[in-house]
Amino acid sequence: MKRALSLFGCIRQRALGLTLALGIAGLPAAHGYTVGINAGTKSLFLQVGVGTMTGGNFNNGGTPGNNTTVNNASVTVPSAQLGSGAAQAMTTNSTVTASAWDGFAFCNTPATTGQVYVGGFYRVPGNSGAAATLSVSTPANLTNAGGNTLPFSSIAWTSSGNGDATPTIPSGAFSSGAQTLLSVTRNTWFESCLAFRYLNTQVVPAGTFTGRATFTLTAP
Repeated sequence: MKRALSLFGCIRQRALGLTLALGIAGLPAAHGYTVGINAGTKSLFLQVGVGTMTGGNFNNGGTPGNNTTVNNASVTVPSAQLGSGAAQAMTTNSTVTASAWDGFAFCNTPATTGQVYVGGFYRVPGNSGAAATLSVSTPANLTNAGGNTLPFSSIAWTSSGNGDATPTIPSGAFSSGAQTLLSVTRNTWFESCLAFRYLNTQVVPAGTFTGRATFTLTAP
């Protein structure tokens, strides 16, 4: 994902790097949280993993800022488990647990749960107009140094958030190209915690497979 974006305009993007290290012996190498916000200058904010909010949380006057960090989600699959169908939980180097809205511990410790915080808002001057759209785009495959490929659809996520029974961003899996995740009503804040996993349904050559998912918030 691209890192926390604050920014004013019609499109905001964040990217998340996804890495799978696959080893084979003998081979070489919540209830979706949404809340209404005050109307104001047309603006978008999108945070995926680490972000920037200065002067406090957004609900008490904090100001979103640009952050170019690209966090990663990764997993190393043991040789004995490769292609077994036993999904492998991915970990992340993001350290974000607190909501940028109010500081609540919305996600659980990323080091143990792999949860990546995704949140933001869509604001317009009045109370009318179409909704914004949160989407994610990926290439067809993750690739390794040898040119081997692994379908991006091999990675799925579970969406949650502490205190929430139904996630705002639905749980799902990547598909090649762009896919819509959420419709964001005008003057609304949204957030979810996404825990990624590798589905591990096929045997593939050893190596480190990488790819990038780009999250985009687009306003009409």
